[in-house]
Amino acid sequence: MKLAKLPDRNPVRLTIAVMPDLNADLLAYAEAYRATYGEAASLADLIPEMLRGYLDSDRDFAKARKTLGQPSSGDNAEASKSKPRSPEGAS
Repeated sequence: MKLAKLPDRNPVRLTIAVMPDLNADLLAYAEAYRATYGEAASLADLIPEMLRGYLDSDRDFAKARKTLGQPSSGDNAEASKSKPRSPEGAS
């Protein structure tokens, strides 16, 4: 088949505790997101995208994975990523 086998798409639930100042920053980020895009998004929806962006932008991590022979989990995520939306009227 031309289409490769689909990757594991079953979400893994993580539970973390964060310091009050980080929680306040995350809530402020969610509010800024709402103000920018006109729709609310839960922290549970925002945090995975924030983590993906962080890991995807960490070049040292990418080099380490390559050195260790670990495949990038982002390889399959590229096709499913949505393009960032610009706020209306922004240029």
